[in-house]
Amino acid sequence: MNPLDLLLEPLQYDFMVRALAATVVAALVCALLSCWLVLVGWSLMGDAVSHAVLPGVVLAYIFGAPFAIGALVFGVLAVVLIGVIRGTSRVKEDAAIGIVFTTLFALGLVLISVTPSQTDLNHIIFGNILGVSRNDLIQIALLAGIAFVLLVLKRRDLTLYAFDPIHAQAIGLSPRRLGALLLGLLAVTAVVALQVVGVILVVAMLIIPGATAHLLTDRFGRMLLIAPAISVTASVLGIFISYWVDASSGGLIVLVQGAIFTLVYLLAPRHGILPRLRTARPGARQDDPASGATPVTSTRVQS
Repeated sequence: MNPLDLLLEPLQYDFMVRALAATVVAALVCALLSCWLVLVGWSLMGDAVSHAVLPGVVLAYIFGAPFAIGALVFGVLAVVLIGVIRGTSRVKEDAAIGIVFTTLFALGLVLISVTPSQTDLNHIIFGNILGVSRNDLIQIALLAGIAFVLLVLKRRDLTLYAFDPIHAQAIGLSPRRLGALLLGLLAVTAVVALQVVGVILVVAMLIIPGATAHLLTDRFGRMLLIAPAISVTASVLGIFISYWVDASSGGLIVLVQGAIFTLVYLLAPRHGILPRLRTARPGARQDDPASGATPVTSTRVQS
C-alpha cells in the first residue's frame, strides 16, 4: 500500500470524517484559549474545570439531556465554587481548586458506578472521538464557534488583562469581568474537547499548544497563530495514527502534542535547551557576567 492510500483509506468511512472534523474544531479553539491560560498561569484551573464537568455529563445522560448542557452547567458551577471558597475563607486558590475538582470528579465516578446503563459511560472519562455522531458534531461546532468568536472579539482586552490587570482597570476595563469571561470560555472549551479526548486528557489540549508556542516566540500575536497550527496538526496526525495502529485516539492526540512540545523544548532557537547549551562557553555559568553569555531569564511575551 502506497502512502497516498494510507492517507485516503480512513477518509472512506463517515465516522473518521466526523472524528477529524470534531478534532480540528476542538483543537483550534483549545489552542487559542491555551495561549491566555499559559500567560495567566491557569493551568491548574483548566485541570479543575475539565474534571469537574464529569457529574454534569452523567446527569445529562440520566435525564436524557444533551451532554454539553450538563457539562457546561457543572463547569460553570466549579468556577463559581472555587471563587466562593477563595473569597470567603482563608483557603488559597490552589487549595480551593483541588478541593472542588476532586470532589466533583469523585461525584461523577460515583454516579457512573451506580447508574444502570447499556452504554459504557467510561468513554466520558477517556474520550470517544470515533463515536461522534452528527448531532454531537453540531454541538461541538456550535460551542466552539461561540468560544472562538468571543476570543477573537475580546482578544485585545484579554491580552491586556493577562499582562497587566492594573493598567486594564486604569483605562476603564473590569479585570473581574474579564477574568469571569476567561473562566466561562474555559468551561465552554472544556466541554468542546470532552468528546475528543475525555475528561482526563482535556487539560492537555488546553495547555500544551500554548506552552509550545510560548517557547517558539516572544510575540503574543504569533502565539495565536502557532498554537492552533501545532494543535490541529498534532490532532489530525494522532487520529490517523490511531486508525493505523488501532489504539486510543485521544491518547495518541495528546502523545503527539507532547512529542512536539519535547522537540520544541529541546530545539527551539531562542528558548530551547540545546541551543542555549551550545551558546554557553564550556565550563562557564550562563548567569556569570565574566562568561560573556546572555543570562537565561523568563521573557514576557510581547503583545
